[in-house]
Amino acid sequence: MIWLTWRQFRGSAAMTAAVIVVLTAVLALTGPGLSTSYRAGLAGCTPDNTCDDFFDRFFDEHQIPFLALTLVVLILPALVGLFWGAPLITRELEAGTHLLVWNQSITRGRWLAVKLGLTGLAAVAAAGVCGLAVTWWSDPLDKSAVPEMAQMSPLVFSARGIAPMGYAAFAFVLGVTVGMLVRRTLPAMALTLAAFAAIQLAMPLLVRPHLMPPVSATFELGKANVDTLNVQGQGGGPVQVFLRTSAVPGHAGAWVLTSNLLDPSGRTTAGSGYEGSAPSSTIARSIPISTTSGPCAPAAGRPNTDACLVEINRLGYRQQATYQPLERFWPFQWIETGIYALLTLGLTWLSFWWIRRGLS
Repeated sequence: MIWLTWRQFRGSAAMTAAVIVVLTAVLALTGPGLSTSYRAGLAGCTPDNTCDDFFDRFFDEHQIPFLALTLVVLILPALVGLFWGAPLITRELEAGTHLLVWNQSITRGRWLAVKLGLTGLAAVAAAGVCGLAVTWWSDPLDKSAVPEMAQMSPLVFSARGIAPMGYAAFAFVLGVTVGMLVRRTLPAMALTLAAFAAIQLAMPLLVRPHLMPPVSATFELGKANVDTLNVQGQGGGPVQVFLRTSAVPGHAGAWVLTSNLLDPSGRTTAGSGYEGSAPSSTIARSIPISTTSGPCAPAAGRPNTDACLVEINRLGYRQQATYQPLERFWPFQWIETGIYALLTLGLTWLSFWWIRRGLS
């Protein structure tokens, strides 16, 4: 049975193995140079700019391969479920070859166990190698990325560490289970893709933020959490603060869940009415502070940012944020992988139950 399953699967396995070998070889050759450039850039930083200029330049130079590799790891589990899982049983059912095997003194349970075990382990291994290799290669870029692309951000988190192994195992068994239920390859592939995509969207939106209780804190305003300041209107209007919604001071790489600006009484400030002019990663808020004179008086159309922020902090304005710190990256990886492992076990049980009760 193992030999027969391998004969059916060896073409896909060989092609996938070749792609992974090429990918890991490229990463192994370019990774040390990337790490060396990062360390050299850090060594050349000066205390006054805190390496911000270097981080921006370094990430921009390697942004395309960073995004491409992230996308590869993200879509790999979906491809496993689509092209390995869904057709695994349905093509046998459509061709009727399963009946021939069952009449050769091979039980249904053994037949399914060999298929799930051999192909499933290959899927998990492929996703694990890709995920861990990309995590190793992109480590300098993850450290220098903008907050929206930090390691804990929903998009990047799903393409790092061991989580892709859990996704691949779940997607594969999901495809097998759906295929056994619908018994048609193309409908099974479509349903597998739709179900897996829905679950992958629900996880970072509904589940992952609550895997551990988020941290809530208030922070003074500064360069870390304020994008820019502006003066609304003419004749000394209020100061418009563009507050970054994806960053908190002193916690680089944190996944910010909520971010608001509090007034001195501790209430959330309302929008400034200029939200349309704010970058997508900021919220615009108005602060009623004199701009005709004092620290926030504009020069050349804009207030002195450093002096104005000192005054705003003195008045008692603060950022209130809830976030998941970067230190929780690996605990989250293990917890989320465990959740997908439990889902995989549940679908595996359903597959064995259905092959005994629902298939003929």
